[in-house]
Amino acid sequence: MSMLKKIKTALISVYHKDNLEKVIEMLSIENVKIFSTGGTKDFIEKLGVKVTAVEDLTTYPSILGGRVKTLHPKVFGGILARRENKQDLAQLTEYLIPEIDLVIVDLYPFEDTVASGASENDIIEKIDIGGISLIRAGAKNFSDVLIVSSRNQYSDLINILKTNNCSSSLEERRKFALDAFNNTSSYDTAIFKYFAEGGNTAFKESYSMKKELRYGENPHQKGSFFGNFEEVFDQLHGKEISYNNLLDIEAAVNLIAEFSEPAFAVLKHNNACGISSKPDLHTAWNEALAADPVSAFGGILITNRNIYKEVAEELNKLFCEEVIAPSYDTDALEVLKQKKNRIILVQKKFDFPGKQFRSLLNGVLVQDRDLKSETKADLKTVTKTAPSEKETEDLLFAAKICKHTKSNTIVLVKNTQLLASGVGQTSRVDALKQAIEKAHSFGFDLKGAVMASDAFFPFPDCVEIAHNAGITAVIQPGGSVKDQDSIDFCDKKGMSMVFTGFRHFKH
Repeated sequence: MSMLKKIKTALISVYHKDNLEKVIEMLSIENVKIFSTGGTKDFIEKLGVKVTAVEDLTTYPSILGGRVKTLHPKVFGGILARRENKQDLAQLTEYLIPEIDLVIVDLYPFEDTVASGASENDIIEKIDIGGISLIRAGAKNFSDVLIVSSRNQYSDLINILKTNNCSSSLEERRKFALDAFNNTSSYDTAIFKYFAEGGNTAFKESYSMKKELRYGENPHQKGSFFGNFEEVFDQLHGKEISYNNLLDIEAAVNLIAEFSEPAFAVLKHNNACGISSKPDLHTAWNEALAADPVSAFGGILITNRNIYKEVAEELNKLFCEEVIAPSYDTDALEVLKQKKNRIILVQKKFDFPGKQFRSLLNGVLVQDRDLKSETKADLKTVTKTAPSEKETEDLLFAAKICKHTKSNTIVLVKNTQLLASGVGQTSRVDALKQAIEKAHSFGFDLKGAVMASDAFFPFPDCVEIAHNAGITAVIQPGGSVKDQDSIDFCDKKGMSMVFTGFRHFKH
């Protein structure tokens, strides 16, 4: 510890009074002179602690409906004065300005007010002016001032007061200043985003909650997660979640969100290696696993229904990294927890942001989240033969999987079960050949199966290969200058094909 500074005078003006009482008691015990405003002053007085109104210091009342209370040289001078600067100290003496060593301020709940659906007038009034100015002033002069900008720091403040005999070190003040600028930055970002109304005049995001990960994508890379994971999941069991786990979790929840009917999916490296939808969850699981029991080893399992014991016993036969479900029976959890490191998550209801972004080169790419899921109304039959009701059901099922699989991709489905997919290939023909070979390797008969493609077919070779494999119906976006070639081949062979008009690249 270095450069300990005794706290003799404090300015306290907070919106939230939670847990403030212990701080006030400590300051009172140490005979710290306290200045305060409005409701905070009333709160302190009710504790029986002596407090001086800021209005008595400035000789100005709170004006403009409380918009101006602390914006005065006698307040900011006491915070910003450099204690080692003789001229600053002389001016404090000349203008009867007290040194302020501790500033405790929080900000009006702007984001909560926006989220509540309040009127714009109410939202505007929750844009803090005095509070954020006090925080910035205290943080700027961290050499001499300790700034506490969040009620989450009260316990740390109390510890400092106890440990250092009501003094703070330079290291502590700098750390609190860092937190202060983080808070003001996040606050300003929220205000900017409100005024921007979803526009992209500038890229600003702020995630204050940081979780250090064991490493990044690979052991030689550092990794962190910024965000509130607990808003979306409760972790009931298992090891610490890794960088790659998080990538798989996002892929899994995005895929399963496509299905309202009971579904079970297995993912590996962000792609589905098995998924099935059946009224009986046990059947759905068995069919999802059957699509690729080799890739399922060490995979991510996710369902949109409660997991009961019989299903858990089947899952437990497989080594898997994670299991995700909206709920679990107690005896099912007992089974799943038999594996010490298995991550078990409960997925909560949560609306994900409508925008996605990623760092790229020396900037950031931003796009709307792909929220388009094709329905019957989107399907345009372009062949003489129309798909049957059963084929239509399978085509829509395949399109949902295709949307969440790395491009170039081909997905093969039969009876709302993924039979195989070709993933991340540089050629769509290669993706199809990979899918057919994989389906055959696990004993699937492709006769009567359907095929989905994430983008159009530039040539008729894919529909020809699909026909030769027994596939009878195709779903694709359409849009190639040679669409007619594929249509003509399908008509010649009695295949049905529908266009959706929507491409779903995923990179």
